[in-house]
Amino acid sequence: MNRLFATLVVAAMVLGVGVGWLVNHLLPAAEAKTVADNLSIVTDVFLRLIKMVIAPLVFSTLVAGIAHMEGAAAVGRVGAKTMLWFVGASIVSLTIGLIMVHWLHPGTGLGLIDPGAAGAAGVDTTKFTLREFVTHLVPRSIVEAMANNEILQIVVFSVFVGTAVSALEDRAPAVIVLVDQIARIMLKVIGYVMKTAPFAIFAALASTVATNGLSILLTYARFVGGFYLSMGVLWGLLMLALLLIVGRRGLALLAAIRSPALLAFSTASSEAAYPRTLEELERWGVSRKVASFVLPLGYSFNLDGSMMYCTFATLFVVQAYGLTLSLGQQITMLALLMITSKGVAGVPRASLVVIAATLSYFHLPEAGLLLILAVDHLLDMGRSATNVLGNSVAAAVVGKWEDELVVPDPAPAPAPA
Repeated sequence: MNRLFATLVVAAMVLGVGVGWLVNHLLPAAEAKTVADNLSIVTDVFLRLIKMVIAPLVFSTLVAGIAHMEGAAAVGRVGAKTMLWFVGASIVSLTIGLIMVHWLHPGTGLGLIDPGAAGAAGVDTTKFTLREFVTHLVPRSIVEAMANNEILQIVVFSVFVGTAVSALEDRAPAVIVLVDQIARIMLKVIGYVMKTAPFAIFAALASTVATNGLSILLTYARFVGGFYLSMGVLWGLLMLALLLIVGRRGLALLAAIRSPALLAFSTASSEAAYPRTLEELERWGVSRKVASFVLPLGYSFNLDGSMMYCTFATLFVVQAYGLTLSLGQQITMLALLMITSKGVAGVPRASLVVIAATLSYFHLPEAGLLLILAVDHLLDMGRSATNVLGNSVAAAVVGKWEDELVVPDPAPAPAPA
């Protein structure tokens, strides 16, 4: 299925570029714009399909996750060390994406215009005072917050509900079952929505090339190349941290996870590599107690590649539309991504959902998501492999801190003839 989907995505990209080039080359500018506007109907519908699941998805996954976290309190020390590493790795990943996108400027010069904000030279900064930000955290009504897709308000409400459920003596089993079921339903809906992605990719590329010509492909090349370069920086830092903390044994771990990382890359799914990653970690020497605790949490709280992509892609959209974000807004964005990237972990194309919520929160052009969508599958392959590396390093580091690394027994020497 993943191979078929990848084939459909590539076919949609090629066909979209070809159709867009023909429209741009053969039709007058006015008629080409009309064709592009008609194609955008498909992309508009796709955007609405993604936005309609953001609120229930974030609410259900966060409440369910927090309500089930009694084990983290029980393990105490291990849980605290694990979360400490996750938070530190998240900050590093987000910051690398921020620094690299400012250094490489992959979207600068594209000069796209948002139909809903034509002529805007920046983003309204009046609502980003400290007072406005703090008061905006708390929803006046959760119904209003969900209706407006106010992601941060939904997160705050979800944290309170999840914490309250976990604090009850009977842990409100009916509520936990309900939010678990809602989360599963929303995941299924996301799966259905993503099956239409090739159509949206075709329409997005055809519309973009029809109005901008083939020069837009150079921007995509800069975007993809810049992201993989940024991932290379992140990989280097993760490997360095592993070697500094674990020692030279870390080199053997890097060799051991090569197979699950390649599986994640080829399927564009870090979850597909989960069983093999757990097996390789235990074979390398991480105790089952640590590996079985850190790795599942890592798939919810430590998606390093996905978090870096969210920062990189969001600011790519900002650059593509010639907008600006102040330093304070960018710090707020990092904090928002830090939280929301946890809330939809494990969702197919979760990064697109997080980016859509971030664009909506900052009133940035929602059509910018379509620029990313056109090459998202290619980038998803790289960030999935990065997630495997990040979680493997986390398990090894926590195992070292807890003195739970076991040196594998050497193979027995052959009996003398």
